[in-house]
Amino acid sequence: MLMKASSESLRRQNRALVLSTLRRLGRASHTEIADWSGLSSSTVSAITTELEAENILKKREQQQVGGRGRPRILFGQNPDCAFIAAIRIYAENLEFSLCDYSGTLKDRFTIKRESISQEPDFFIENVKTGLERLVERAAISRNEIRTISITSKGLVARGQPILLWSPILDDSKIDFAQMLKPEWNAHVTLTNETRYAAQALASRHRASEVQLETRRFACLSLDHAIGLGVATLDLAGEITSFAPPFGHMVHNPDGPLCRCGLRGCIEAYTGFYGILRTAFEAPPDVIPAKFIPLKEMEKIADNARNGDRMAQYAFRLAGDAVGMGISRLHSFLGLMPVTITGPGVRFFDLMQSGFEKHVSTNLQVRFESVPEISLEMDEPNLIYEGNVEASLVDLDMNVIAERRAEGLGQ
Repeated sequence: MLMKASSESLRRQNRALVLSTLRRLGRASHTEIADWSGLSSSTVSAITTELEAENILKKREQQQVGGRGRPRILFGQNPDCAFIAAIRIYAENLEFSLCDYSGTLKDRFTIKRESISQEPDFFIENVKTGLERLVERAAISRNEIRTISITSKGLVARGQPILLWSPILDDSKIDFAQMLKPEWNAHVTLTNETRYAAQALASRHRASEVQLETRRFACLSLDHAIGLGVATLDLAGEITSFAPPFGHMVHNPDGPLCRCGLRGCIEAYTGFYGILRTAFEAPPDVIPAKFIPLKEMEKIADNARNGDRMAQYAFRLAGDAVGMGISRLHSFLGLMPVTITGPGVRFFDLMQSGFEKHVSTNLQVRFESVPEISLEMDEPNLIYEGNVEASLVDLDMNVIAERRAEGLGQ
């Protein structure tokens, strides 16, 4: 019995190695899979034959250069054997994306926030409606969606698809897996969206093949809410990521009220509502609105650039708060490049002096160098990239490799 268990574990591990190799290389030959994975030729043959029979992989011929010799046989994912539904929850919209097993985007649409209630039950009904639209538009069945991957800002339960707190639903606790049953039998995940943004940054770095040492990457999102993701790329090219509740780290315990109910959080200064409150000298116990229209923020920014001192002060305070937070991050985890993204990145020039003041005075920076700071305008694409990559790896490792894929592609 012990030998059987060991044999089964080895089989899963070898399947996982082949699947992981194809994720990294794209379409690859038998020899390339063996060289990259370290598996024997006979093992690769057995596994690729098995996966092809399960309709997980497809092979095709590639003619040799010059048209001479036997064509190369390349293995790749069968795109139609499984699908991932990626749902992004954010201020104005619910965004639904459908991705096939090869990682190709098949469909995307949004539902405007105006049509979505704050009540959890009604909110879930809108999620279900969006999922139904995905399968109808793609002409697939519900069972062909193997993973429903949801992203949001807010506090997510560790290892469970449970939203504990969010700027959209406040303290309404939502267990997405439980609430999507029994209609949806897919594996349901919930992740803070900034974690996936950081994962995408690490993945892009890996693709550049500059892998001389283990590296960390931070992604800071400036928006109504303030988010932070950190991703680590190890020497083997594997990525791990996490998203601490950075926006709700206390900057000043006697500071203004935050939407989470605490005082003096970074978000209370740097979130859009915090900047507006300071610029208009509103009482620190008042939260002007949950979501400030971007046009209103642009007016405040224009005022600041035209010399309005309170507007300038509001952005400077925002830069101070988030800069001190990043300085603490560097003290805890070491220096790392920081990519700033989100709608608020267009106002970063007004926060930059306060931000850089705190980052540059970090003790480690004094003896090394200021970490690279870059701006990324397309936050939604970063989140989607990281989401799809992580979801496909999870599907490979926890479903396909364990041969729980009966019926996929049938």
